[in-house]
Parts: sequence; C-alpha cells; structure tokens
Amino acid sequence: MSDFDQGQSERGFGDVTLATPVSAEPPAGSAYEVPQPDQEWILPNGFAHVFLGEGSEDITQPVILADGFDLGKSNLKWLYSGLDRDFSFLTELRGQGRDVILVGYEERSASVLDNAEAVIGAVVQANALQSGGAALTVGGFSMGGLVARYALAKMEQQGLEHRAALYFSYDTPHRGAVVPIALQAFAHFIPWSNNPLSRQMNSPAARQMLWRHYDPKTRKIDVAPERTRFLQDLARVGNWPARPRKIAVANGRGDGTGLQIAPGMRALKIGRVYPDTAFYTQAQGEDITVAELKRWFPPSQRTITTSDFPELDGAPGGTLHSYGIIADALEKVGATIDLRHGSVCFVPSVSAVAIRDIDQHKDLYTNIYELEPEESEVDAFRCSSETTTHTAITRELGNWLLKQLPC
Repeated sequence: MSDFDQGQSERGFGDVTLATPVSAEPPAGSAYEVPQPDQEWILPNGFAHVFLGEGSEDITQPVILADGFDLGKSNLKWLYSGLDRDFSFLTELRGQGRDVILVGYEERSASVLDNAEAVIGAVVQANALQSGGAALTVGGFSMGGLVARYALAKMEQQGLEHRAALYFSYDTPHRGAVVPIALQAFAHFIPWSNNPLSRQMNSPAARQMLWRHYDPKTRKIDVAPERTRFLQDLARVGNWPARPRKIAVANGRGDGTGLQIAPGMRALKIGRVYPDTAFYTQAQGEDITVAELKRWFPPSQRTITTSDFPELDGAPGGTLHSYGIIADALEKVGATIDLRHGSVCFVPSVSAVAIRDIDQHKDLYTNIYELEPEESEVDAFRCSSETTTHTAITRELGNWLLKQLPC
C-alpha cells in the first residue's frame, strides 16, 4: 500500500458509531416487515409513531417506549424491527389490546434532559387522546430508560399527572455505561476533524451516561462535568418517579459471572492502516496501558493509560460489539485485523438493575442474587440467565416484562 493510500485510508475511517443494537439498522437480508403506524405525532425535540392494539380504533391502553442512544435522528422503523424481529414483543403487546407508542428524538445524542421533553409530550398526548381509564406504561431501552425515568420524575416534581402505573427500563445504565477508554481515545485520534465516532463519544448524552469519559481537549480521564450535573438534575426531581411501580431488566447475568475476557490482554491489533495500533482489555492497577495508538498522516503516536479502574470489559452485563464494530470498519478501508475480543461489557448488570455502583471491582462482579432485593432502587428486576447483547429482546426477558404489565 502506498503512503498516499495509507493516508487516505486513515482519513477515510471514522464514519462509524456504536449504536444501541435494538434501534440499529436491521441486518442485511432481514425479511421482517414493519407495519405502517396508525398515527404520527410531532413532539418537543422528537416524534412518535403509534400502533394501535388489535381490534382498537382508539388509544385505550398506551405503552410508551423510548428510543436509545446513537448519533443522529431516531429511525422508528428500525426500532420497531429491533423490538419485534427476534422475539415478537410488540406483536404480543398489540395482541393484548395494548397500544404501542414508539418515541424517537431529533438527535439521539442530545442531552437526556432535552430528549425527556419528547417523552413528556408523548405522555401528555396519550392521556389527551385516550379512550377509557387504563393506566399508562412508560419505559425505554438503554438510554431511553433514563429519558423516561427523568421525564416521569420531572412531571411529578412539577405537579403534572402522568397516570403511569408502571415504569420500566431495559438494560439502562442507571449507574453508568462503559465504553473502553481505549476506544474513546481512538475516536479522537482519527485524523478527520469532527468524525461521527468522535462526535458520538463527546456528545452530551455520552458525557452524561459514561461512567468515565476521555476528554479530547485535555486528554484527561474522569467523570465528565455533564454527568455530575445530570445526576444533580435527577436528584432535583427526586431521582425516580414515585408513583408508578418501577422495574428493570438486565441483559447481563445476575450471578456474578462475566465474560471470558482476561484483563490486560490484547483485544484488537491493527496493521497497514494505523499500523501496530493495539487495544488491551481493562485491568486493575496504576498506569495500566489500554491502547497504543499510531498513525501515518499526520504522524503521531500516543499511549493511553488508566488508573484505579476495575476489570470492566469482562464484567457481568449486556455486551456491545465495540471492538468488533471498529475492526469491521477498519477492514473495509484496507487494514489487517487481529481481533481477539469483539464484544465487551457495555452496561454492567449491577448498573442496569440499580443495585451497586461500578467503581469497585467487588461491586461490579457481585452476585446480585445474594443481595437483599430492597437494595435495588427499583421494585423488581430480572437479569438474564445467560450473557446477552445489550438491549437484545430475548424470549426470557421479553416474557418476564410482559407479565409485569398492569391489567
């Protein structure tokens, strides 16, 4: 490969994001057909598609479902497919006579507080148009669970009636999400100013949700100021809605069993493009190398280290194909790839069920079933019996959630 080709390839990489799987573009060749919505609503900072329950001509039993995190505008057709393709979650809801209301955002990476306005708007609209007196169910997937949580709590704090009997979250990072610091740093190492991956990793929502954030200006690794303010904003509205029953689902296991990923091992090494760039799984300790970054144009090398981190990559939790997504995109621009660990923990189980912080290794790997259920901030929760992909709608978790819905 010529020097020119290497430079072009390095600059050509970066048009990639780490999307919430449930609302990502369906796999190529997917034969699933998404129905047309019965209604479409324009909401503050967002919009909604309404799918009435079977046999219904009006909204009678609203179930409001908030989209998750990515870059750009929500695609509710993709979200519907992700929620119904592998396990017929939405089909089951509609078959029970429930009305599915999917809420999307004009910008998925905007502040959780801004996108909460879309959920508030959907709740107000659903109550205004509803026939009968059935209570609402309101929840979300991944970041959507935080959006819905804040929206309902804010309505209560302002004295507004939401009429929600049930709030749910599905693999939501209540105590923080994890994108490897190595990948966060690499996003800003790409010689393409403001590339999509960089914008996503430095977006308001990312800075609010990530347990630790790599700041591209200072190159410091810390709790982002936006996260501190977000937690303060949550506290100001009571942290959680008080009126509805609160439940949570985790895609990770609850017995303390994580992924088979040893700490401090190579996760991904790149050749030809970003030559000899390597990423390592997170280990405990001081000044732990998690990435060695190298590029041709303009020439640069950088070593990324962390201190006082738990072993996050192999922790029990819903997984994201983080290194795999990056590897696939690099291979398309001519890189050679040595991928050892494509998927790592994204939302730890203890975070998804709001029962432990993730700062300490012992808490991150705790056996949730040995804890008192009352230690969780929610009223009931379910962890997956096997490690599954973040926001994967499995039969086990989907059926449990369906059984929790108000009569």
